[in-house]
Amino acid sequence: MKNLITALGIMLLLVACSDKKEEFSGNPIVDGWYADPEGVVFDNEYWIYSTLSDFPLGADSTEFTGLQKKTRAIHQVYNIQTYMDAFSSKDMVHWTKHPKVLSIENIKWLEFALWAPAAVQANGKYYLFFGGNDIQNDEQYGGIGVAIADNPAGPFKDALGKPLIDKIVNGAQPIDQFVFKDDDGSYYMYYGGWHHCNMVKLSPDLLSLVPFDDGSYYKTITPENYVEGPFMLKRNNKYYFMWSEGSWVGSDYSVAYAIADSPFGPFKRIGKILQQDDTVGTGAGHHSVIQIPGKDEWYIVYHRHPLGDTIPHHREVCIDRMNFDENGFITRTLTQTGRYGIGIGYRKELGNHPWRYHFGQEQPRWRIGIRIHTGKRKIITYH
Repeated sequence: MKNLITALGIMLLLVACSDKKEEFSGNPIVDGWYADPEGVVFDNEYWIYSTLSDFPLGADSTEFTGLQKKTRAIHQVYNIQTYMDAFSSKDMVHWTKHPKVLSIENIKWLEFALWAPAAVQANGKYYLFFGGNDIQNDEQYGGIGVAIADNPAGPFKDALGKPLIDKIVNGAQPIDQFVFKDDDGSYYMYYGGWHHCNMVKLSPDLLSLVPFDDGSYYKTITPENYVEGPFMLKRNNKYYFMWSEGSWVGSDYSVAYAIADSPFGPFKRIGKILQQDDTVGTGAGHHSVIQIPGKDEWYIVYHRHPLGDTIPHHREVCIDRMNFDENGFITRTLTQTGRYGIGIGYRKELGNHPWRYHFGQEQPRWRIGIRIHTGKRKIITYH
């Protein structure tokens, strides 16, 4: 009993000597309208690259020269999508903004619609793949490009002076690229809109396509219900292929997945792992996944529309925990992200901060608990 009283006294002292409010990143994790987030880890630092989805908060339209130009953009907002911002963090709680890591000034063939970054560290450099100009047919100029920088914060500069992929192959619009490095050092890129997904193999310098063993350059791997936004990860020698399905402006926008023994598939759809809760927000999709270095700990990074906001391009970046069950399937588990340390605390979940979104319900409530954690990014669940 004496030991118990002593332990409780120490914990109460910790509470008295520290900020009682727990720190959580909350969702959305950053301010502003961003979409298609690419989450990566570079040298034990977390980075998110994203599409500029709509006018930055407080921005003046005169800052966007593209609005004064006559282009073939289907939507006027595409004309402001001429640069990308990035965000970095040591703990996935506090984020630093890096503005305009890639911009139209460094891509001579880009006119508008700079979309869906895919970031890779290789060959002592940083590569940022991107979609540009939203081509609707092979007569229009644009597609998937690649830029290079010496620093993850840029500035990234176009490496080729032209798109890497500039044609519609197998019905796949050249957008939404993701680059995956397999254990043997091979780099594959998965991409495609319009309900079609292709796979290509990249050269070691990541600046050209090389043929597969059968001599082909493009393989179609489209799974059931695929729309856009492919992503690949490898865990326990299994390939997890993920994609977005539904309409990007609709309530059915969501993320589904498949598991295969090969990066080539076949990818048989298993089910959804991310979809909206209409009491929280709408249109959750176009995701990526971050693995905590050295751990079997995973986070899904995605965008969604705020609840009640009907403007299609008002999208926000969110992060939530992604869990696997004992059989390797992705589960629908709710958790909270926090910082590391020791203490007793309380917090009240209200309104938009923090969001408990994705895999189930979200409920504003008081939560009380003890948090004792010894490693970075420990997940604490309060009851």
